[in-house]
Amino acid sequence: MADTNYISSIVKILEKPVKKVFTNDTNDPISVIKFRVQVPQIRNTIIISLTFWGNLGEDVLNYYQINDYIIVEGYLSFRDKKVNNLTTKNLKKMEISVLRVYPFLLKSNYSFKKNN
Repeated sequence: MADTNYISSIVKILEKPVKKVFTNDTNDPISVIKFRVQVPQIRNTIIISLTFWGNLGEDVLNYYQINDYIIVEGYLSFRDKKVNNLTTKNLKKMEISVLRVYPFLLKSNYSFKKNN
């Protein structure tokens, strides 16, 4: 039987990753990288938060930048979205805890010059 909340998708990075460091009971630092991405679709665009743990998060922080497309695999969860007190809607926010990441389309900083 397969996990129903396991997802793999191509996403576009929308913002600069934010790094947070937590310590556990043994005072070992654990780094967590979070940022928002967009799932490209024809009709509706969906914004999802990605969470990377440990060394995978450090690699994402070092190698990927805004407007890059990446392939992510991980577990999808729904969180309650905090809104102002004027609305009574119960909004949900999608979040993926990423287990694997692959480059798809990366923005290049190199410019090709013609030699005359």
